[in-house]
Amino acid sequence: MARVKLDTIDRKILRDLQANGRITNVELARRVGISAPPCLRRVRALEEAGYIRGYHADLNAGKLGFGVTVLAQVGLNSQAEGDLGAFETLVRSWPMVRECFMLAGENDFHLKVVAPDWDAYQAFLTTKLTAAPNVAHVKSALVIRATKLEPGVPLDAPA
Repeated sequence: MARVKLDTIDRKILRDLQANGRITNVELARRVGISAPPCLRRVRALEEAGYIRGYHADLNAGKLGFGVTVLAQVGLNSQAEGDLGAFETLVRSWPMVRECFMLAGENDFHLKVVAPDWDAYQAFLTTKLTAAPNVAHVKSALVIRATKLEPGVPLDAPA
């Protein structure tokens, strides 16, 4: 993986791609103030260096039939590295879990789970999550509404 030292233009490229991953290279180049060929080279270098992990569409979960979002705090019986890794591997196999974070503190993991409805989440909770090896407890919080959904990082904010 190539090492890229970010300059002002690279940061502008990252900011604009984060806001709109479908922007054309020509428009991106115009916005950041360079011509298209060097802009494309910079984007490819940023991808190869791992600054850009991928591109995706932001889908509307509700319109697709996933009307329930739950934040689940999970505590394990053991925090040995092998047990943590085994839980993470299991979580990756569950499509309803969209995000998983290992935590420091009272709980070991924070999961974002989407489901068609509350009954579907409860079925997941009882047959998969609480039934998983090493799970000691789960605290579920039903999301009422999302006030802010801002992917990525605040590139315009002071570092």
